[in-house]
Amino acid sequence: MKATTVLATALLLAACSAHAQSGSDCPALPATSGLAWEKLDGKDYTFCKAIRASDGAQVLAVMITGDAPFRPRRGNRTVETVIDGKDTWWYRSELSGQSGIEVRETLVELDSSNVAHISLRGDETQLSEAMSLARELRFDVVRLSTN
Repeated sequence: MKATTVLATALLLAACSAHAQSGSDCPALPATSGLAWEKLDGKDYTFCKAIRASDGAQVLAVMITGDAPFRPRRGNRTVETVIDGKDTWWYRSELSGQSGIEVRETLVELDSSNVAHISLRGDETQLSEAMSLARELRFDVVRLSTN
C-alpha cells in the first residue's frame, strides 16, 4: 500500500513538471521562504509543488482533493504537528529504490469535502526544514479546481 501511494505521488509529480505554472489556488507560503508554487489542476484536484528559487529543488508537495490517495496508518506516525491551526501527524512512508531518502506525509482537513495531502522527501535535515515550512502554510486562499 505504501509503495502504491508513493508511486501515485511520483506520477503526479512527473505530470506537474510537464504542466507547471504559477499557483494562486495553492496554500499561502511564508513571504521570506524563497519558494514559489508550480501548480497542476486536474479533475477534482489541485496539485502544488513548492520550488526553491535558488536551485529549482522541490521542497514539498500539496494535493488538494476530495479524496486523497494517502491513507494514514497509526503505526507509521512519527511527529505530531499543527498545520494551519489544525492538529495532525506526520506519517513515515517509503520511496522504493531510493536509499537515504525518507518520505513524510500528512492530511489536513480543509472543509467538509476537501483535504490537503502534504508530502515531502529528503534526508533528515531536508525533512526538518520542509516540516517547518509546512507548519507555516495557510489554506484560507485555496479553492479546488473544477476542471
